[in-house]
Amino acid sequence: MKDLEKILSELEGKIKTIEKESDLNNLRVEYLGKKGCITALSSKIGELPPEERKTFGASLNETKNKATELIDAKKKELDGKALSEKLTREDIDVTLPALKVPVGAPNILENIIEEVEDVFMSMGYDVVDGPEIEEDRYNFELLNIPKGHPARDAQDTFYIEDETILLRSQTSPVQARTMLAAGGNTPIRMICPGKTYRRDADDATHSHQFMQIEGLLVDKDISLSDLKGTFDVIAKRLFGDDVETRFRPSYYQFTEPSVETDISCFVCKGKGCSLCKNTGWITVSGAGMVHPNVLRDCGYDPKVWSGFAFGFGAERLAMLKYGINDIRTFYQTDLRESSTFDRKDV
Repeated sequence: MKDLEKILSELEGKIKTIEKESDLNNLRVEYLGKKGCITALSSKIGELPPEERKTFGASLNETKNKATELIDAKKKELDGKALSEKLTREDIDVTLPALKVPVGAPNILENIIEEVEDVFMSMGYDVVDGPEIEEDRYNFELLNIPKGHPARDAQDTFYIEDETILLRSQTSPVQARTMLAAGGNTPIRMICPGKTYRRDADDATHSHQFMQIEGLLVDKDISLSDLKGTFDVIAKRLFGDDVETRFRPSYYQFTEPSVETDISCFVCKGKGCSLCKNTGWITVSGAGMVHPNVLRDCGYDPKVWSGFAFGFGAERLAMLKYGINDIRTFYQTDLRESSTFDRKDV
């Protein structure tokens, strides 16, 4: 017991003379380290009579705790002193402007997709997802594009395994999967935004990987006028209430009839400019009535059910809405690119 009192007294005296943190650390090792004098006393417990061991052990633990408290208190004192000296040496002008930390902006594609999703969900549509690695059956055959059909060449597909497994060239396979899962007797309202892949050479307007937002509505007594009304809603929500829309005849293998969907130029208001190529109109998507073969192959009786399908390019919509002239901007990690689109813009 006298040894413990002596050790604690010596420690208190030495702590008073400490001025450096390194010296304090050495003192901690001397007294509390594995070979420190307080730790060494633990080996003496076994030499004591059994009736004294409990008392000595309790006193030893109490001494360790007091020694730790003394050293920690001294460290806090030294830290406070060092901070005070540093603040005295350094002259900080708190009125100076802070350094500008470069930050990114909200992802433009994510923003446009969420905006489109909000519009369609307000009309009762579901947002559906599907696999990016797809089977030929869903990507082509169920969409009225059989093997050997020339439309497959236009898709320029990334095949993974023979010609049966591929990276989807469109998000339309999600529509086929949804119709099959519905069993041919349930109305469908859905959109399926997601990545698609084609063997395009990357340039200002093309990319081997891009985002599509495709949609499908299947019900009874659906006509082309329902598609026109739906297109009017999305166009006005994205580009303004004064935007007009029109359909032009087109051709797609999976719709009949098929149309190109245009909006009046929101820059020149139809007068003609570089954006609309002096036509006053901008093409934004393709659409049409679901082909009877597609309905039939996906389990729906085309004599009872009808529907329309449409597809937007997310990059195309964003380029128009935010005045972006190079599709590669969406995939840059350079903050100088994204800083153009701060939060007030999106």
